[in-house]
Amino acid sequence: MPGSSTSSSRTNIRVVVVGDRATGKSSLIAAAASESFPIQVQPVLPPTRLPPDFYPDNVPLTLIDTSSSLENRGKLAEELKRADVVVLTYACDQPATLKRLTTFWLYELRRLEIKAPVIVVGCKLDKRDEEYHMSLEQVMAPIMQQFREIETCIECSAANMLQVPEVFYYAQKAVLHPTAPLFDQETQTLKPRCVRALKRIFILCDHDMDDALNDEELNEFQVRCFNAPLQSAEIVEVKRVVQEKLGEGVNDLGLTLTGFLYLHALFIEKGRLETTWTVLRKFGYDDEIKLRDPYLSIPFKKAPDQNMELTSEAMEFLKGVFSTYDGDKDGVLQYSELVELFSTAPESPWEEAPYKDAVDRTPMGGLSLSGYLCEWALMTLLNPNQSLANLIYIGYNCDAASAFHVTRRRSVDRKKQRTERDVHQCFVFGPKNAGKSTLLKSFVGRPFSENYRPTSSDWYVVNVVNQAAGTRKTLVLREIPEDEVKNLLSDKKSLAACDVAVFVYDSSDENSLKRASELLKDVARQGEETGFGVPCLFIAAKDDLDSYSNGIKDSAKICQDMGIDAPVHVSVKERDLNNVFQRIVLAADRPHLNIPETEVGQNRKLYRHFVSRSLMFVSVAAAVAVVGLAAYRSYAAKKNTSS
Repeated sequence: MPGSSTSSSRTNIRVVVVGDRATGKSSLIAAAASESFPIQVQPVLPPTRLPPDFYPDNVPLTLIDTSSSLENRGKLAEELKRADVVVLTYACDQPATLKRLTTFWLYELRRLEIKAPVIVVGCKLDKRDEEYHMSLEQVMAPIMQQFREIETCIECSAANMLQVPEVFYYAQKAVLHPTAPLFDQETQTLKPRCVRALKRIFILCDHDMDDALNDEELNEFQVRCFNAPLQSAEIVEVKRVVQEKLGEGVNDLGLTLTGFLYLHALFIEKGRLETTWTVLRKFGYDDEIKLRDPYLSIPFKKAPDQNMELTSEAMEFLKGVFSTYDGDKDGVLQYSELVELFSTAPESPWEEAPYKDAVDRTPMGGLSLSGYLCEWALMTLLNPNQSLANLIYIGYNCDAASAFHVTRRRSVDRKKQRTERDVHQCFVFGPKNAGKSTLLKSFVGRPFSENYRPTSSDWYVVNVVNQAAGTRKTLVLREIPEDEVKNLLSDKKSLAACDVAVFVYDSSDENSLKRASELLKDVARQGEETGFGVPCLFIAAKDDLDSYSNGIKDSAKICQDMGIDAPVHVSVKERDLNNVFQRIVLAADRPHLNIPETEVGQNRKLYRHFVSRSLMFVSVAAAVAVVGLAAYRSYAAKKNTSS
């Protein structure tokens, strides 16, 4: 399986050469550019360009010479921060400059937070004392152990033109074919993300799905990646190499996944990183071993009040995947089965917020089919690109057009007085300690708790709601912490993604009701000013506690004044939810109702109605005048004729 160089999408590589004074920086650059040793060289060279055809990858290099003087430290830092790769020099005939690598330079790069790979170069090899007997490996091994950012080390002589081109070849290679994303030098193993990508590639190439690459499949893989087939003798040799070191790497059917991974680890250990990078890039991966953006493009344009939803085709695919990985057929994906399902993705997407605590899970972290599909619905709603990427990672072979559809605009839904959406997003507002989080927890089957923990950031939960007519809708509840409401509403389009909003208050606390009323007015005002008004519901939480005097009357009046339904009373503690989630979905399904109006909004509406009526009266009067004028002219004409 021969390697073939392939580059990333880079059009230039910026190489910054640093090191102590008189370590040979300028001579190294000049010798590489002119392919000869310069007799005289200026202290700091201007940027020097190596053309695309200088190395096989056809990517030009810009070499940046630097000064190590104190007065130039600011400029040095600026150059380092723009570097794609750093060449750090010491002089082979000056041991003090070698020591300075670990006492100053490498720590300085860390202090400046330079993330670029480092190539350590020993210059002036021709001047080193002949009695020096330590090998480069002996010198550099402990340094590389301490400073993992060092990609490789090399010694050279500009005077003798010894290994000068190799210095910048390794610099280019460190950028185009870096070790760090692929291989853990400490454990001498492939990194998890690299393993996941190679596993996906193996599965894509295993057309007969027998968990092995036969000779034909190996050849197809070879041609796709390297544009050249393998000869029969080469295939036999590849298998022999694997089987000698790893018996389970080959079986009667061909090269196994274990053997496939072993081959790539072997290539990397032998310094042939370009082979593995070629394979990854041919299958669409970028430098972070994630699929490149062109593979994840979504062709749809959508307005702010439109959402993405999964198509029936994508849903059927996901159900099939669920069934495949539900090994014990118990209707639940256990945690280990979920890990295996996403073993071909860079990481499991549901291990972090906002997905980690978003659905009802078993005590062992398992997911039912409903919870699994809810996670996908939430990811598609919040981040369609991430959803598409993970669909592709787990084996979906179609494009975005077959995976997603764009919902109708909510403004159109309001005019038609109905919605066709299967997924509704509900914003949950309310003052602190009103019961918002408790309501969300109850939606995903979490037990009631008296302990109060204020929510500091947005929290999402999602579940399926069964309606009276037998329909099922997916409902996403997004809790908005009270302190974040002002920040949310500062974005004029913030309500565009909201299908319905609820305002939770503690029904035993007058101040809680007052604050919920203020929040309702803020949201109503935002809706009136932006055109993104949403149906709203008032939720009287903690109904098991005694309401304050006039509490029911006050809340009913607020709702009446704002033009929305009376409050929905719930008690999560007493498990009396009063069909609140069905009511939320019903409100979202009727986008023309329960849209609150402020006093200003009501006056504006009355004014528009008055103007409309006035224009109608004027137009009617004008029509009557025209008819009257026509009648008069007809009468006058007849009179003139009779005369």
